Amino acid sequence: MSDPLKMFDVNGNVALITGASGAFGMVAARVLAGAGCNLVLAAGNQDALDEIAKECEALGATVLAINTRPTDEASCEALVDEAVNNFGKLDILVVASGMNKVAPINEMAPETFDAVMDANVNQSWLLARAAAVHMKQSEYGKIIFVSSARSILGHPAGYTAYCASKAAVNGITKALGCELGPTGITVNAIAPTVFRSPLTAWMFEETDEAKAVRDGFLTRVPKGRLGEPEDLAGPLLFLASRASDFYTGHILHADGGYTAG
Repeated sequence: MSDPLKMFDVNGNVALITGASGAFGMVAARVLAGAGCNLVLAAGNQDALDEIAKECEALGATVLAINTRPTDEASCEALVDEAVNNFGKLDILVVASGMNKVAPINEMAPETFDAVMDANVNQSWLLARAAAVHMKQSEYGKIIFVSSARSILGHPAGYTAYCASKAAVNGITKALGCELGPTGITVNAIAPTVFRSPLTAWMFEETDEAKAVRDGFLTRVPKGRLGEPEDLAGPLLFLASRASDFYTGHILHADGGYTAG
């Protein structure tokens, strides 16, 4: 305990981040690159993937960018194999890929519900399954899922698929945390509420509509503001480092107290 900052040291670790061109994926990529990790970044948007890969390289990371989504067992296993084949190991998995489709229940096609569940639940499970094979061999690994405040709270605007999928991610996190506990692998999830990203930028604007929506939302946020990417950086580094070795099966709500009240 004479140098507690060493517990947060991930320098030289290898991290696979799916959904690396998305809001949370980009945060994870920048944080882990800046902390000294080697990165495998996977995303379906080639232009955005190239951009975040260049950012991470400028931060000093060695980056392998793969233009693909983890859509099935084979693609999930291939991503993990790419990480191990290129860097010799896999220390950290961040599953930031996913989907949200919003519609009232009688206007949502069953196929749409299935697609959201597949992207958020099945693919998270498949990636963890593939990563665990290699992490068990080294008796060390950090699996980090992305949940949401909506995993424990409903929403009136047609969020049945999204809420159900993120609740399922919580269940996987807890079950895998128990199952993999003896192996040296930790399994945890970060559950944000609204934070600044290209999709939510309108909520931060000073328009009448944005102010009305923001003010209504903030009545339930004890910290009194919306989230910033920096608010996710600390929790992510904690869960990705040895500082969290005794923490598994947890859902860490990065929400300004939104789910506490």
